[in-house]
Amino acid sequence: MGLMLGTRPPHKGGNGISTRWVSVFCIASFCLGVLVINRFWTTTESVKMDEALSVDKHKSGELQPVVKCEKKEASVEAGDILSQVSQTHDVIMTLDKTISSLEMQLAAARAAKADNEKRSSEKANPRNEQINERQKVFFVMGIITAFSSRKRRDSIRETWMPQGKDLRKLEKEKGIVIRFVIGHSATPGGVLDRAVDAEDEQHKDFLRLNHVEGYHELSSKTQIYFSTAAAKWDADFYIKVDDDVHVNLGIVGSILARHQSKPRVYIGCMKSGPVLVQKGVKYHEPEYWKFGEEGNKYFRHATGQIYAISKDLATYVSANRHILHRFANEDVSLGSWFIGLDVEHIDERSLCCGTPPDCEWKAQAGNPCAASFDWSCSGICKSVERMEEVHQRCGEGDGAIWHTSF
Repeated sequence: MGLMLGTRPPHKGGNGISTRWVSVFCIASFCLGVLVINRFWTTTESVKMDEALSVDKHKSGELQPVVKCEKKEASVEAGDILSQVSQTHDVIMTLDKTISSLEMQLAAARAAKADNEKRSSEKANPRNEQINERQKVFFVMGIITAFSSRKRRDSIRETWMPQGKDLRKLEKEKGIVIRFVIGHSATPGGVLDRAVDAEDEQHKDFLRLNHVEGYHELSSKTQIYFSTAAAKWDADFYIKVDDDVHVNLGIVGSILARHQSKPRVYIGCMKSGPVLVQKGVKYHEPEYWKFGEEGNKYFRHATGQIYAISKDLATYVSANRHILHRFANEDVSLGSWFIGLDVEHIDERSLCCGTPPDCEWKAQAGNPCAASFDWSCSGICKSVERMEEVHQRCGEGDGAIWHTSF
């Protein structure tokens, strides 16, 4: 059979195909299939790799903007907070200034109301008929005194302070008003008040204050004095002097006249003493810590025996008396009220001469003293006994005030 098969001639028919061509066709189909399959696998892997890269890029792109946004949002949030803090600070400062301004306006309104009420009551009382407008004068001198100082007052009346008709003449012709300044006792209408009423009835030289007397209330008394005097008299200057100081009125007037055209002047013997921390000592300052470290000195201020302030400053004290702080020492208090204001401090050494022979030597040298006292006593030592002596040796002469031009 093998022989027969091997030698069998190719079958040919009308539609027959040679087995050789069938084999070639099969081999060609196999090769083509392998080629197509390999090509398909390569394309699929490329597509998958491209998709993977695309996904990675997409994820990376999504992640990066998120980070940037978070940073941007954090920066914006911090900026907003700082902006809000700054705006809040500005609002607080504006409110603080507004409140301060309102407090000053309120104080001025209260002062004006009190003044109007006082004038209304005086006008309604037929026993105290007074001119509605304030009397225009050169200066008002307030002599600070106490209930126990009757002898001191008499020593002044007998020496450098005019009395009776001369006191009224001094006001009319020279524009100089001099008054002893005193408040009332803790029990108004008591023995002390009646004694002063009787003394005033005799001499008519008191300015009574709505103030309770007491040594530790001198700052308050000084403040009320300036407010009361400014409401009663329209003066160019207001002077405060202790009742144990000798004064030459003509020389005081000449000093003030040199500064009459200036708006805000503070005249006195300027000093800067130590802040006393130790309790129990004279002039102890309970609020010493406000002046810095222990051993510091006060700011410059006029010594308390005698000083003068111009009308603008007296008006300022009057309008703001409810919010001006009072320290233990009245001269320190007054100096503190002018810190931060545009005030000219005038150091006038003739207002703090010593008692004889110091004031005598200065007068002989052509520098007569406006005021004399002893530093060791913060006034004339034993002033009741020595005021006449000081007046005789250091006084300008009883007629000097009438011949002095201002």
